[in-house]
Amino acid sequence: MGSFSIFHWLILIAILAVFVVPCGLIFKRAGWSPWLALILVVPGAAIVLLWVFALARWPSFDRANALA
Repeated sequence: MGSFSIFHWLILIAILAVFVVPCGLIFKRAGWSPWLALILVVPGAAIVLLWVFALARWPSFDRANALA
């Protein structure tokens, strides 16, 4: 139970790249701030944020309906 080795840091960066970056792109496309994806690193907050995201109004969807 010492310190993190370089292998641990590489795994952490890989997980963040595989999980947080795509979620940030999804948030950006939906009209939300892509920085909200950093909240997904916290396990309990990830579930709450995904429910809020699923049930909230999407600004980009509202703009598309206004143009049509």
